[in-house]
Amino acid sequence: MIKIILRIMNFILNIIYFFLKLLPVQNKIVMISRQSNKIGADFKLLGEKLEKNHKVVYLCKTLDGGVKSTIKARISYGLNMFKQMYHLATSKVCLLDSYCPTVSILKHKKELTIIQMWHSVGTLKRFGYTSLDKKEGSYSDIAKIMKMHRNYDVVYASSSAYKEHLAEGFNCPIEKIKTMTLPRIDLLNDKKYEKKTRDKIFTKYPILAKKKNIVYAPTFRKDESKFNEHLNTLVEHFNFKKYNLILKLHPLSKVKVKNDKVIIDKNFSTFDMLFIADKLISDYSCVIYEAGVRNIPLYFYNYDIDSYIDARGIAIDYDELPGYHEKDPQKLNEDFNKKYDSIYLKKFIKKYVENTNKCTDKMVNDIEKYMK
Repeated sequence: MIKIILRIMNFILNIIYFFLKLLPVQNKIVMISRQSNKIGADFKLLGEKLEKNHKVVYLCKTLDGGVKSTIKARISYGLNMFKQMYHLATSKVCLLDSYCPTVSILKHKKELTIIQMWHSVGTLKRFGYTSLDKKEGSYSDIAKIMKMHRNYDVVYASSSAYKEHLAEGFNCPIEKIKTMTLPRIDLLNDKKYEKKTRDKIFTKYPILAKKKNIVYAPTFRKDESKFNEHLNTLVEHFNFKKYNLILKLHPLSKVKVKNDKVIIDKNFSTFDMLFIADKLISDYSCVIYEAGVRNIPLYFYNYDIDSYIDARGIAIDYDELPGYHEKDPQKLNEDFNKKYDSIYLKKFIKKYVENTNKCTDKMVNDIEKYMK
């Protein structure tokens, strides 16, 4: 039934879009995201510069759950799709950081250039076409109907090493992919932004200024029962006398921590928490690349790596990731006191993030080429 509904929806939207395309093209850039309901750092940084010469429209709306989302969420996102269609029909450039149905299923004007900048700095988890029909991936028949990741004219990648992964995930020619690092990398080297962010965090959590801080940014799992158990085991062995533990959970996560010494933060982004982090624990999250740019030691708590590979898949050799890899939480806590190989970390980051200077300016200059 869902397939029939989607096909009918595609047909109707293309009819409506046909008439919207009769409207004149404006000197306008539309930025569309399903990552957040707020304008993200990358869009903000680009917009501040692009708004000097062009009209910039931001359309940021999430649809958590995708085809399995609630009826209310689908209606809300559906209304947002009509806004997207109008601005796609009247813009010169569309900039994306995630999959957008209206971009993929509609037939666009030749005057419109669609740029996919993706939201991940580097590669780690499989996504898109490389994770079809896996437990954590999309269904291939739905992806076909929705023409997933179609119509991209240009795709940005942070390095040559990342291009192949993006080409496979988007199922697009590698020739469409340009080496272009995301704008937010500029902030990691911005001393003013660093001080401003640290001051805000320390004002909210004064205790973080008194000890070294370990930030734990785990990947969201649809089934959190085992994660909840392993998280609490990690907390049981944690040395709170020496370190603070800041937990950055996905907004949909429902896990509960038994120790009130753990700071479960919902006020700042994981990105901003990197400015006070002395160490980072993750598993399959690409935040490791931003942390690596700041030379933050990385630790991988991968107790479920075998099942995760079956459910989602890993795009690169996991053993290549710099830092300590542990399934045992007690051993992980012991690793915090061992010597860290920062030389290998820098080598790894250099491979996957080729440029860390003036990333915003370089991307703006490239976008400007398509506005003429």
